[in-house]
Amino acid sequence: MNSSCLFTTFIFAAVISLGCLRSTGAATCHPDDEAGLLSFKAGITEDPLGILSSWKKGTDCCSWFGVICITGDRVTELRILGSSVLGVGFLSGTISPSLAKLEHLETLSFTNLLNITGPFPQFLFRLPKLRYVTIRDNRLSGPLPVNIGSLSELVELDLEGNRLTGPIPSSISNLTRLTWLNLGGNSLSGTIPDVFKSMKELGLIDLSRNGLYGKLPPSMESLAHTLTSLYLSQNNLSGTIPDYFSEFKALATFDLSRNRFTGVVPMSFAKLKSLFHLKLSHNFLTGPLPALNPVNGIASLDLSYNRFHLKTIPQWVTSSPSMYDLRLVKCGIEMNIEEWEPVRTGLFYIVDLSKNDISGSPARFLNRADVLQEFRASGNKLRFDLGKLNFTKSLRILDLSRNLVYGKVPASVAGLRKLSLSQNNLCGRLAVTKFPASVFTGNDCLCGSPLPPCKT
Repeated sequence: MNSSCLFTTFIFAAVISLGCLRSTGAATCHPDDEAGLLSFKAGITEDPLGILSSWKKGTDCCSWFGVICITGDRVTELRILGSSVLGVGFLSGTISPSLAKLEHLETLSFTNLLNITGPFPQFLFRLPKLRYVTIRDNRLSGPLPVNIGSLSELVELDLEGNRLTGPIPSSISNLTRLTWLNLGGNSLSGTIPDVFKSMKELGLIDLSRNGLYGKLPPSMESLAHTLTSLYLSQNNLSGTIPDYFSEFKALATFDLSRNRFTGVVPMSFAKLKSLFHLKLSHNFLTGPLPALNPVNGIASLDLSYNRFHLKTIPQWVTSSPSMYDLRLVKCGIEMNIEEWEPVRTGLFYIVDLSKNDISGSPARFLNRADVLQEFRASGNKLRFDLGKLNFTKSLRILDLSRNLVYGKVPASVAGLRKLSLSQNNLCGRLAVTKFPASVFTGNDCLCGSPLPPCKT
């Protein structure tokens, strides 16, 4: 999910901490559990970091890495966690069906192992106590089983980041206890089935980064009292945004970006008091926009690449006490940026105002944005002296290309990770720089390496 930006960091820490988990019960585990786990290990062809090195026949399997026995001698949780931080696939191989021997298993989690292949594991249907399934960031392929609804005790199902194909089976409606459904980052196709009337415990749905199409199903309205997070980005979904979402009192994250939605954002969205993250970029939406006023303010907003003509940055954006991520690319903004005075400049982390008609100088904003890491405003009419700009220590990415910026390029740009100053009115000799010529092209009197040498 995009539910996953901080997920990798968490997993890396969890890999270490899980090694310390031990059984609180008997000295040795049940022989069926030991046999099932050793069969799983036999199906692993590569284990470069030795994650399963503690899995040895004749030792207490409740003390093996990632194996948890809450009470007694039966395995109740199996959590094998890898990490993409180190850039290696922790395990390669397949998931042995012998794990069906773990009859008391409640939690199965294989996360970030990267090279685990095969179809959806059929042995899961033989585990009567199974409640939590996470097989995330691996290489499972093929369709979801038609009878997936038979896993009726499931509370969480997370299959993000695999290679699953085909439609979402309608039997998923039988997972009435489900609070977390994450099928993001696969290659699923078809429409979103109209199955949510019976799934009244769902708090999170992530179907992003698939090949789903069509309109949002009417039964999604049944989730008004429970849903807090909805991720549907990067599909081919269409139609208008249903007005029923305005009744979702707990909805905090709403992401429909990179689809084909048309029409307006319902004015009734002004009633959403918990909304914190709103991402609607890359659709065909038009104005006017409702004045959003959630209790804690909007924290992240992306309305880029629609058909909005905002004229100015909305007041409800400027007055939000929580805003840290603002992206309004190509939103028809025609204001002077010096008139923009957000109430909490010091919170901004990312700002992208590219491809608008914004004039003036962003210097005051940039000098006050203490934690700002990324500022993009290419393709505007900004006019100011770059040489007098004081960069905050936090700034890493600056894009001011295709503006009317003048003056010299300060040596302090050397501390940036990415820079674009092309197509402006900058002048003078460049200080020694790590950036290529393309960063500075289109400034007629700018010279010095990597541009042509200055004339004496």
